[in-house]
Amino acid sequence: MKSAERGGRMEKLKFEGRVKAVQPRIRLGRSFDLTHHNYLGYAILVEGSLDDEPSVIWVGIGKGTQSKFQFKVHDQIQGECLPVADDRLERVGYYKVSKLTKAGGVREEPSAPPPWKSIPPELEIYRARGHRRLDTRTYNRKCQTCMWGCRMPVEITVDHWNPGILEYRFETFCYGPKSCPFYKAGENRKVPGRNGMVYHEEDWVDEENTRNRDEDE
Repeated sequence: MKSAERGGRMEKLKFEGRVKAVQPRIRLGRSFDLTHHNYLGYAILVEGSLDDEPSVIWVGIGKGTQSKFQFKVHDQIQGECLPVADDRLERVGYYKVSKLTKAGGVREEPSAPPPWKSIPPELEIYRARGHRRLDTRTYNRKCQTCMWGCRMPVEITVDHWNPGILEYRFETFCYGPKSCPFYKAGENRKVPGRNGMVYHEEDWVDEENTRNRDEDE
């Protein structure tokens, strides 16, 4: 990961390129059968350059920044950023963006979804819709450019009596319509607990998370 330091201060890196995806940037906390979410903002996949070298990077921005710029696929974007401090806690490689600008994007004929590539909704909409687990291979092959896909960093508190025992991993989720033909749930998630116990997250969890939506919502 590129970085530079000047006078004891991290020097920001310049990036520019074409937006390939905009997805929610959410961190998931697990403690056995309990979960909580931190809604950090949005993750933007940019294909272009980083400090004048060809690069494809994920850049993290806040909710307010997305509300201002309304980024979507095919926009041209440029700015400055820093490498994330702890890549176990971020789905993006770069954040703390400044000097951000957006230029007119490449005009392309819209294609029928999936994947969905319009301006993503507010984070509150994602929270209200709820998510289902999404097979990692399916996400990597078909859902990385969809506004309903999400790759979350997961922090697991293995023993709530000893909260310093933590494990980290990534999980992929879908906030999109239940009728999406690309969707595959993949294996049920397993969460380690104290004294070697393991929680198996069954299918009913996904059903409960999305019970407020019809098949095509």
